Amino acid sequence: MKIRVLLLSAVSISAVIPTAAFAEQAGSTSENDIIVTATGLDQEADETATPVVTLSGDELVHRRQATLGDTLAGQPGINVDNFGGGASRPVVRGQTAPRVQALSDGANIQDASTISPDHAITTEPLLLRGIEVLRGPAALLYGGGAIGGAINLLDDKVPTALPEDGFSGVAEGRLGTADDERSLVGGITAGAGPFAFHAEGVHRSSNDYRVPGKYGQRHVDGSYNDTSTFSVGGSWIGPDGYLGVAYTRQRSEYGLPGHNHEYESCHPHGSSLHCGAHDHDEAGHDHDHDHEHDEVPFVKLRSERFDIRSEYGDPLPGFEKLKFRMSFTDYGHDEIEEDEVATTFRNEAHDIRFELTHKPIGGLRGVFGVQHSESQFSALGTEAFLPESETRNTALFLIETLQAGAVRFELAARQEWQKIETTRNREVSHRPFSISGAAVWDIGNDYSLALSLARSQRAPNVQELYARGIHLATNTYELGTATLGKETDKSIDLTFRKRAGGTTFTIGAYHQDFDNYIFANTLDRFEDFRLIRYTAADANFTGIDGEMRHQFAPDFGASIFGDYVRAKLKNNLGNLPRIPAGRLGARADGKWGPFSADIEYYHVFEQGKIASFETPTSGYDMVNATVAYRLDLGPKANAELFVRATNLTNDLAFNHASFIKDASPLRGRNFTFGLRTAF
Repeated sequence: MKIRVLLLSAVSISAVIPTAAFAEQAGSTSENDIIVTATGLDQEADETATPVVTLSGDELVHRRQATLGDTLAGQPGINVDNFGGGASRPVVRGQTAPRVQALSDGANIQDASTISPDHAITTEPLLLRGIEVLRGPAALLYGGGAIGGAINLLDDKVPTALPEDGFSGVAEGRLGTADDERSLVGGITAGAGPFAFHAEGVHRSSNDYRVPGKYGQRHVDGSYNDTSTFSVGGSWIGPDGYLGVAYTRQRSEYGLPGHNHEYESCHPHGSSLHCGAHDHDEAGHDHDHDHEHDEVPFVKLRSERFDIRSEYGDPLPGFEKLKFRMSFTDYGHDEIEEDEVATTFRNEAHDIRFELTHKPIGGLRGVFGVQHSESQFSALGTEAFLPESETRNTALFLIETLQAGAVRFELAARQEWQKIETTRNREVSHRPFSISGAAVWDIGNDYSLALSLARSQRAPNVQELYARGIHLATNTYELGTATLGKETDKSIDLTFRKRAGGTTFTIGAYHQDFDNYIFANTLDRFEDFRLIRYTAADANFTGIDGEMRHQFAPDFGASIFGDYVRAKLKNNLGNLPRIPAGRLGARADGKWGPFSADIEYYHVFEQGKIASFETPTSGYDMVNATVAYRLDLGPKANAELFVRATNLTNDLAFNHASFIKDASPLRGRNFTFGLRTAF
């Protein structure tokens, strides 16, 4: 508690007593040089209508972890839905999959991560050069799967430029203490005439991670993660664009904490849960506790993906740019229990996306495009709680922007046609339509104010419609509702920014009003096992997030940041489940010659606004720090040795957003030692 008060007080006092001598030089810390490709208009980060989080360069290198959720956790408005060490999904403003969509350079990532939090997102953070997070409704560009936000992952597997002097590369090694991580990363790009070739790979091995002793055990059983990823690609690069292709293969094996065979007999009786034999008492909540401890089940994942990417400038008269993305994915994973395959999940999918940016017409500049995706999904085995299905989605979208003096206006729309067919002779179609308008006002003196209004729609997925069966990974029995219709979100976002000078900030406030919000409603609970039904009800999400930074000197700055979201059902029907608690924190960073360092502290408050059958989650403190030393090895070569420490106070922390929060607390104190070289 004393550490929290001292750190927040120090940064707060510093923020309101600016050092004027360095105010004019502080503009170098602004994000106004970062181009956000996911917006469709290649806008700068401080020009977007809603706040955008970007991670790149040294900050991304130091923060990267085994999963995408853990890599982004701690950014304003972003939490994590953790599931041990092998799977964790980002939670954006209280929303996660299937409303937060992960993209690979604008193309859908086709795996099984939207089905369950124990299914990993098939990306490799150690191979990314940048991450863009669009907060708020991004459905207008990327569909209903991004109604809560979109996360665009930028990589180098398809070269877009020829390397200087014909050759470039990077190599990195990492060692972690909390989970005995051993990771090796390497990538190389070579040019020959107009052609560029790229190859990269990662091999990671980690054991069950350690947690504070007060948890009652030293490790989280089943939190290990062994992953290998390899990618090779090539491009033809001309003066006006490129055309390239890449192949990526990933193999992963990770444990499933919290999996409990003691609940295998649980099944529903109407809206009640019955566990054990019918001749026991306890109102149907009887149970046999003599079941012996079994080996923790694990996932054996395999994914193969082909990407075709192209961008071309001035393709036709009146047009600025053509952008094309196509991907083919063959994904599968086995859930293995006691050395036998219990359930196999498969997804064979493709995604095609075409965008065309037109030159200004009467002051209007915009992008229109078409997207088509198909997915053949199946779950076979003892926990096949979903039917085999085929989902087809086609969409048309348009974004236009107009500069009128100090105000820039934006208008966007997207029409989708979605059809789901299952082997149970069921077929359902939906036609979601989304539209938004925004105004960004340049107030002057480097201030801006943005107002965005949107009406976005999302069609239900196969799980929400047709799930039926036990799902031991999340300790649930799931029931779908075949009559679910589209959910509609009417939202308002207000973003206030100061973009340059000694003090900069971005603060976003938002309100989302959902009609027919689809969620996993817990009907009954026995111990850690829940009966859930996917239900539609009206709901509200209201929140605020942001960060304020002050540059005290050219090489030293500090910031305060935080976020809060309140999510509840209308008509006093209660709170929505697994909503993250509010956070407030501070960080400082500096550079002294070849040395650089940062320290970060934030407090996660207690979450007491809980849904039915949930339990409150205590707050906790998190202290992280990084120290790095960079050595120049030549005109283009350098090496960096860094140490990243997380949870320095070794606080026992539980994550309210997790399905298995009690079985999978966050990591205890961890030190990651890394050596990275670029040439």
